Amino acid sequence: METHIRVRDLNVSYNGQPALKNVSVDIPQKQITVILGCSGCGKTTLLKSLNRLLDVTDGVKVSGQVLLDGTDVYAPGVDVTEVRKKAGLLSQRPYPLPMSIYDNVAYGRRIHNLKNGRNMDDAVQHYLELAGLWDEVKERLHAPATRLSIGQQQRLCLARGLAVEPEILLGDEPTSALDPISAQHIEKRLLDLKQQYTVVLVTHILRQARRLADHVIFMYLGEVVEAGPAAELFWHPKEARTRAYLSGEF
Repeated sequence: METHIRVRDLNVSYNGQPALKNVSVDIPQKQITVILGCSGCGKTTLLKSLNRLLDVTDGVKVSGQVLLDGTDVYAPGVDVTEVRKKAGLLSQRPYPLPMSIYDNVAYGRRIHNLKNGRNMDDAVQHYLELAGLWDEVKERLHAPATRLSIGQQQRLCLARGLAVEPEILLGDEPTSALDPISAQHIEKRLLDLKQQYTVVLVTHILRQARRLADHVIFMYLGEVVEAGPAAELFWHPKEARTRAYLSGEF
Protein backbone atom coordinates (compact mmCIF):
# COMPACT_ATOMS: atom_id res chain seq x y z
CA MET A 1 0.00 0.00 0.00
CA GLU A 2 1.75 3.13 -1.25
CA THR A 3 1.37 6.32 0.79
CA HIS A 4 0.27 9.42 -1.12
CA ILE A 5 -0.07 11.98 1.70
CA ARG A 6 1.92 12.07 4.93
CA VAL A 7 0.80 14.34 7.77
CA ARG A 8 3.40 14.95 10.48
CA ASP A 9 2.97 16.78 13.81
CA LEU A 10 0.16 18.92 12.42
CA ASN A 11 -1.30 21.49 14.80
CA VAL A 12 -4.08 23.89 13.86
CA SER A 13 -5.74 26.55 16.00
CA TYR A 14 -8.47 29.11 15.38
CA ASN A 15 -7.95 32.36 17.28
CA GLY A 16 -5.80 30.49 19.78
CA GLN A 17 -8.24 27.59 20.28
CA PRO A 18 -6.68 24.24 19.26
CA ALA A 19 -8.54 22.29 16.58
CA LEU A 20 -5.89 19.71 15.67
CA LYS A 21 -3.28 18.43 18.13
CA ASN A 22 -0.07 16.76 16.94
CA VAL A 23 -1.74 14.86 14.13
CA SER A 24 0.47 12.37 12.29
CA VAL A 25 -1.15 10.01 9.80
CA ASP A 26 -0.55 8.43 6.38
CA ILE A 27 -3.13 8.41 3.58
CA PRO A 28 -2.77 5.63 0.99
CA GLN A 29 -2.77 6.17 -2.75
CA LYS A 30 -5.80 5.25 -4.91
CA GLN A 31 -7.98 4.18 -2.04
CA ILE A 32 -10.90 5.82 -0.27
CA THR A 33 -9.80 7.10 3.12
CA VAL A 34 -12.66 8.13 5.40
CA ILE A 35 -12.10 10.60 8.24
CA LEU A 36 -14.63 9.57 10.85
CA GLY A 37 -15.75 11.04 14.15
CA CYS A 38 -18.28 13.15 16.04
CA SER A 39 -19.18 16.70 15.01
CA GLY A 40 -16.50 19.20 16.04
CA CYS A 41 -13.70 16.64 16.37
CA GLY A 42 -11.48 18.22 13.67
CA LYS A 43 -12.42 16.15 10.61
CA THR A 44 -13.02 19.07 8.23
CA THR A 45 -10.01 20.96 9.60
CA LEU A 46 -7.79 17.99 8.78
CA LEU A 47 -9.35 17.63 5.33
CA LYS A 48 -8.89 21.31 4.44
CA SER A 49 -5.32 21.30 5.71
CA LEU A 50 -4.45 18.86 2.91
CA ASN A 51 -4.90 21.48 0.15
CA ARG A 52 -4.37 24.63 2.22
CA LEU A 53 -7.98 25.76 2.16
CA LEU A 54 -7.41 26.67 5.80
CA ASP A 55 -5.47 29.67 4.51
CA VAL A 56 -8.70 31.50 3.69
CA THR A 57 -9.88 31.38 7.34
CA ASP A 58 -9.14 34.39 9.55
CA GLY A 59 -7.25 33.70 12.77
CA VAL A 60 -5.97 30.27 11.75
CA LYS A 61 -2.47 29.13 12.74
CA VAL A 62 -0.89 25.99 11.27
CA SER A 63 2.31 24.20 12.20
CA GLY A 64 3.72 20.84 11.13
CA GLN A 65 3.94 19.19 7.73
CA VAL A 66 1.60 17.91 5.04
CA LEU A 67 3.71 16.01 2.52
CA LEU A 68 2.04 15.52 -0.87
CA ASP A 69 4.21 13.41 -3.16
CA GLY A 70 7.04 14.14 -0.73
CA THR A 71 6.70 17.93 -0.90
CA ASP A 72 5.55 19.87 2.16
CA VAL A 73 2.58 21.97 0.99
CA TYR A 74 3.26 24.43 3.85
CA ALA A 75 6.90 25.00 2.94
CA PRO A 76 7.93 28.58 2.03
CA GLY A 77 7.55 29.37 -1.66
CA VAL A 78 5.06 26.59 -2.44
CA ASP A 79 2.55 27.53 -5.16
CA VAL A 80 -0.78 27.33 -3.30
CA THR A 81 -2.75 27.38 -6.57
CA GLU A 82 -0.88 24.30 -7.73
CA VAL A 83 -1.54 22.56 -4.40
CA ARG A 84 -5.28 23.19 -4.74
CA LYS A 85 -5.23 22.03 -8.36
CA LYS A 86 -3.69 18.73 -7.23
CA ALA A 87 -6.28 18.25 -4.47
CA GLY A 88 -9.78 19.42 -5.38
CA LEU A 89 -12.59 19.75 -2.83
CA LEU A 90 -16.21 18.63 -3.11
CA SER A 91 -18.17 20.59 -0.50
CA GLN A 92 -21.25 19.69 1.53
CA ARG A 93 -23.46 21.72 -0.80
CA PRO A 94 -22.85 22.18 -4.53
CA TYR A 95 -21.77 25.60 -5.72
CA PRO A 96 -22.02 25.68 -9.53
CA LEU A 97 -20.58 28.73 -11.22
CA PRO A 98 -23.16 31.22 -12.59
CA MET A 99 -22.70 30.03 -16.16
CA SER A 100 -23.71 27.15 -18.41
CA ILE A 101 -23.21 23.46 -17.66
CA TYR A 102 -20.56 23.34 -20.41
CA ASP A 103 -18.68 26.38 -19.11
CA ASN A 104 -18.66 25.06 -15.54
CA VAL A 105 -16.57 22.12 -16.71
CA ALA A 106 -14.49 24.11 -19.19
CA TYR A 107 -13.70 27.00 -16.84
CA GLY A 108 -10.83 25.43 -14.90
CA ARG A 109 -9.22 23.98 -18.03
CA ARG A 110 -9.22 27.42 -19.62
CA ILE A 111 -7.75 29.04 -16.51
CA HIS A 112 -4.95 26.46 -16.27
CA ASN A 113 -4.50 26.22 -20.06
CA LEU A 114 -4.95 22.44 -20.04
CA LYS A 115 -5.14 20.58 -23.35
CA ASN A 116 -3.44 17.17 -23.15
CA GLY A 117 -4.53 16.23 -26.67
CA ARG A 118 -8.25 16.82 -26.06
CA ASN A 119 -10.28 19.59 -27.60
CA MET A 120 -12.65 21.32 -25.21
CA ASP A 121 -15.81 19.56 -26.40
CA ASP A 122 -14.22 16.14 -25.89
CA ALA A 123 -12.87 17.15 -22.48
CA VAL A 124 -16.25 18.41 -21.27
CA GLN A 125 -17.91 15.19 -22.38
CA HIS A 126 -15.19 13.05 -20.78
CA TYR A 127 -15.44 14.65 -17.35
CA LEU A 128 -19.23 14.74 -17.37
CA GLU A 129 -19.12 11.01 -18.15
CA LEU A 130 -16.69 10.42 -15.28
CA ALA A 131 -19.12 12.21 -12.98
CA GLY A 132 -22.04 10.16 -14.29
CA LEU A 133 -23.90 13.20 -15.64
CA TRP A 134 -23.35 13.20 -19.41
CA ASP A 135 -26.46 11.28 -20.46
CA GLU A 136 -28.68 13.59 -18.38
CA VAL A 137 -27.31 16.89 -19.75
CA LYS A 138 -25.87 16.23 -23.21
CA GLU A 139 -28.87 17.86 -24.92
CA ARG A 140 -28.70 21.04 -22.80
CA LEU A 141 -25.03 21.77 -22.26
CA HIS A 142 -25.54 25.50 -22.75
CA ALA A 143 -28.38 25.81 -20.25
CA PRO A 144 -27.61 27.49 -16.89
CA ALA A 145 -26.12 25.10 -14.36
CA THR A 146 -28.47 26.49 -11.71
CA ARG A 147 -31.40 24.76 -13.47
CA LEU A 148 -30.04 21.35 -12.52
CA SER A 149 -31.33 19.51 -9.47
CA ILE A 150 -29.14 19.71 -6.38
CA GLY A 151 -27.94 16.15 -6.95
CA GLN A 152 -27.02 16.94 -10.54
CA GLN A 153 -25.29 20.14 -9.41
CA GLN A 154 -23.11 18.11 -7.03
CA ARG A 155 -22.10 15.76 -9.86
CA LEU A 156 -21.40 18.83 -12.04
CA CYS A 157 -19.11 20.17 -9.30
CA LEU A 158 -17.39 16.78 -9.28
CA ALA A 159 -16.90 17.00 -13.07
CA ARG A 160 -15.58 20.56 -12.70
CA GLY A 161 -13.07 19.40 -10.10
CA LEU A 162 -11.93 16.44 -12.19
CA ALA A 163 -11.48 18.63 -15.28
CA VAL A 164 -8.37 20.33 -13.85
CA GLU A 165 -6.73 16.88 -13.56
CA PRO A 166 -6.12 16.55 -9.82
CA GLU A 167 -4.37 13.65 -8.12
CA ILE A 168 -6.57 13.77 -5.02
CA LEU A 169 -10.31 14.22 -4.45
CA LEU A 170 -11.36 15.64 -1.09
CA GLY A 171 -15.00 15.36 -0.01
CA ASP A 172 -16.41 17.27 2.97
CA GLU A 173 -19.59 15.29 3.67
CA PRO A 174 -20.41 15.56 -0.07
CA THR A 175 -23.73 13.71 0.19
CA SER A 176 -25.12 15.37 3.34
CA ALA A 177 -27.37 17.81 1.44
CA LEU A 178 -28.60 15.24 -1.10
CA ASP A 179 -31.60 12.96 -1.32
CA PRO A 180 -30.85 9.20 -1.00
CA ILE A 181 -30.84 8.53 -4.76
CA SER A 182 -28.51 11.45 -5.50
CA ALA A 183 -26.27 10.41 -2.61
CA GLN A 184 -26.10 6.92 -4.09
CA HIS A 185 -24.99 8.42 -7.44
CA ILE A 186 -22.13 10.27 -5.74
CA GLU A 187 -21.06 7.21 -3.74
CA LYS A 188 -20.97 5.09 -6.91
CA ARG A 189 -18.86 7.67 -8.73
CA LEU A 190 -16.38 7.82 -5.84
CA LEU A 191 -16.04 4.03 -5.78
CA ASP A 192 -15.33 4.08 -9.52
CA LEU A 193 -12.93 7.03 -9.31
CA LYS A 194 -10.65 5.50 -6.67
CA GLN A 195 -9.11 3.47 -9.49
CA GLN A 196 -7.56 6.72 -10.75
CA TYR A 197 -7.51 9.08 -7.77
CA THR A 198 -6.71 9.15 -4.07
CA VAL A 199 -10.03 9.94 -2.36
CA VAL A 200 -10.35 11.41 1.15
CA LEU A 201 -13.84 11.82 2.61
CA VAL A 202 -15.20 13.34 5.80
CA THR A 203 -18.35 11.75 7.16
CA HIS A 204 -20.09 11.30 10.49
CA ILE A 205 -22.37 8.61 9.03
CA LEU A 206 -21.01 5.25 10.12
CA ARG A 207 -23.06 3.30 7.54
CA GLN A 208 -21.57 5.39 4.72
CA ALA A 209 -18.05 4.89 6.07
CA ARG A 210 -18.58 1.11 6.12
CA ARG A 211 -19.84 1.18 2.51
CA LEU A 212 -17.02 3.27 1.09
CA ALA A 213 -13.87 3.11 3.18
CA ASP A 214 -10.73 1.19 2.35
CA HIS A 215 -8.84 3.07 5.06
CA VAL A 216 -10.19 4.91 8.12
CA ILE A 217 -8.92 7.75 10.31
CA PHE A 218 -10.93 8.01 13.55
CA MET A 219 -10.70 11.37 15.31
CA TYR A 220 -11.81 12.62 18.70
CA LEU A 221 -11.37 16.15 20.11
CA GLY A 222 -8.75 17.16 17.57
CA GLU A 223 -6.63 14.03 17.85
CA VAL A 224 -6.24 10.94 15.69
CA VAL A 225 -7.26 8.11 17.99
CA GLU A 226 -6.74 5.29 15.52
CA ALA A 227 -6.07 4.83 11.80
CA GLY A 228 -5.73 1.81 9.57
CA PRO A 229 -7.41 -0.48 7.02
CA ALA A 230 -11.19 -0.30 7.27
CA ALA A 231 -11.69 -3.99 7.97
CA GLU A 232 -9.28 -3.91 10.90
CA LEU A 233 -10.61 -0.70 12.41
CA PHE A 234 -14.29 -1.62 12.08
CA TRP A 235 -14.01 -5.22 13.25
CA HIS A 236 -10.95 -5.20 15.52
CA PRO A 237 -10.49 -1.65 16.88
CA LYS A 238 -7.53 -1.30 19.23
CA GLU A 239 -8.61 1.79 21.19
CA ALA A 240 -11.41 1.99 23.75
CA ARG A 241 -12.68 5.30 22.31
CA THR A 242 -12.93 3.73 18.86
CA ARG A 243 -14.89 0.81 20.25
CA ALA A 244 -17.20 3.20 22.11
CA TYR A 245 -17.85 5.25 18.96
CA LEU A 246 -18.51 2.20 16.80
CA SER A 247 -20.93 0.79 19.36
CA GLY A 248 -22.89 4.05 19.46
CA GLU A 249 -21.90 5.09 22.99
CA PHE A 250 -21.09 8.61 21.73
